Amino acid sequence: MSTPAVEVQNLRKVYGSGHTEVVAVRDASLSIARGEVVGMLGPSGSGKSTILTAMALINLPTSGRITIDGTPVLDGPKALVDLRAFRRQHLGFVFQKANLIPFLTALENVQIALEVNDTSPREAKRRAMELLDYLDVGPRAHNLPVALSGGEQQRVAVARALANKPGLILADEPTAALDSQRGRQVMELFGKVAREQNAGVVVVTHDHRTLDVFDRILEMEDGGLIERPSSQTQSKP
Repeated sequence: MSTPAVEVQNLRKVYGSGHTEVVAVRDASLSIARGEVVGMLGPSGSGKSTILTAMALINLPTSGRITIDGTPVLDGPKALVDLRAFRRQHLGFVFQKANLIPFLTALENVQIALEVNDTSPREAKRRAMELLDYLDVGPRAHNLPVALSGGEQQRVAVARALANKPGLILADEPTAALDSQRGRQVMELFGKVAREQNAGVVVVTHDHRTLDVFDRILEMEDGGLIERPSSQTQSKP
């Protein structure tokens, strides 16, 4: 079997202490394979984003272990690697809003993600254009974000997330600001990326209209994760 894109073991996150203590995540475990796109559901405040930002090495857990692409990276709040460097090289993150740099073109927004990881400007430009073409926004490469539709901006954000060929892509409510048609296009895009780029993809979402794109669905319940069948699983013989 291939090495999982990410493994989370007994993750726990506590905010505050004493009478103000709040347990946001309680002993959650999961494993995501490369080539797999997984949806994470649950009501607001259930801990979905807490788990996602822990896997993104942004919001460190109180306890539990996280292993990414076979490398142990966190043991509770203790970092086992240089988190900033590891994040740049192994992770892609897509936010609810595209968060593109407004004074850079679509091409430059992707190119800069490569250059900060020591890719030469010439190679970064080539790779950025390749990704924009791959995600069907190549013709908009020289437009500023303000001239792009919401769906186009998210495609550029996905291209940026793919820039350094990560094995794990994390997305937090990436369709929340989009209409149903553009939202579905973006969700289907994550399936394409998982399969064709051999990346593990985890998407936190409230959008129940697009759940059929996921290979698996994980749902937060009482601070832990339970798996429920996706329509893809149900359709298999």
